[in-house]
Formats: sequence, structure tokens, C-alpha cells
Amino acid sequence: MAFELPKLNYDYTALEPHIDARTMEIHHTKHHNGYTTKLNAAIEGTENANSSIEEILSNVSGMSSTIRNNGGGYYNHCLFWEVMSPNGGGKPSGELASLIDSSFGSFEGFKDAFSNAAATQFGSGWAWLCYENGKLVVCSTPNQDNPLMDDAGCSGTPILGIDVWEHAYYLNYQNRRPDYIEAFFNVIDWNIVSEKLNQAK
Repeated sequence: MAFELPKLNYDYTALEPHIDARTMEIHHTKHHNGYTTKLNAAIEGTENANSSIEEILSNVSGMSSTIRNNGGGYYNHCLFWEVMSPNGGGKPSGELASLIDSSFGSFEGFKDAFSNAAATQFGSGWAWLCYENGKLVVCSTPNQDNPLMDDAGCSGTPILGIDVWEHAYYLNYQNRRPDYIEAFFNVIDWNIVSEKLNQAK
């Protein structure tokens, strides 16, 4: 049961001007495709060949760096594409909004915490919004690590993530990572994030 590169629910042009089409195309067809191919090669013929990506990541501390890096890259990007939409932006509503308020004081409090985690992640990595023990937490991880990994130093179930590797934004934003992070809020699909919250619970 090989992992497959997911098809996007929108065109590469759909997130412009916030995320440009060329970046989207390279990111999906080259980077994510590469992680997918290398993950499949690394687990072929092993006990992990029929495992879910979540099962692999939850035991990743005992696995090779190839499985760690490409398994993380596969999972992280699957989530990343899902939580974005050309109809995104605005603010969440319902239970997600209430949980953000109780966890961070307000939506602006969450936005500040998430943006700071993304902006201050040194080098390549990700920032996350996770559900854990009835509340929401923000954290960041290096490289392709994520909170599902048993040794990530950042726990919970991710319901939102932003890629802050340079390949995610450099064509359009160069070294202006904070501008890319600000733009990301215009494409977040809060309905999908709400669905992820319900699944995490």
C-alpha cells in the first residue's frame, strides 16, 4: 500500500496573490512528490509497508532518518494543502473560535502566537496549531518534524500547519518570511481546520 501524492482541491493559480502559482507547482510536484517517492522506497518490504503514516510517525524515533524526514514531509504537506483554500481567510467560528479564545485569549492572541512560532523557527521547519487535552497549543518543529512524532518535543494532534521552509515562499517573498506568514492567514480554510479539530477530539 504505497502512499500517493494527493491531488489538490484547487488549481496552482487559485491562492494568488498570497501564494504564487509557480511556487505551488514546484512545491507540490517536486518537493511533496519527492518526499512521497522516497518514503515509499524506504518502507518497501519492511514491517512499515502497510502502516498508516500516523503509525509510522508515532514510532519514528526508532526508524531511519530517511523515514523520519520523508514521512514527515509527506504528512506535513498533505495537511498543508488541505487547510488552504481560495475561499479561505477571515476568522473561525463555532467551537473552534471558542477554543481559540479560551486557549489564547482571543483570535488576535492566537494569530500573534502562531505567527511568532513561524517567524522564529530557525532555518527550515513548521509552525503548528494542535489540539491536546481539551485545549489548543501552538508550537514549532525543525525540518520535516511534526507533533505526531514520539520525540518531537512538541505534542498534540496538528489541525493547522504552515511550512516555513524557504521553498514554500522564496520565489515570491524572498527573505520576507513575516510577509508570507501574514499572507497565509488569507488562505486558511477554517472549515477544514474545524473538521480537523473534530477528528482530533
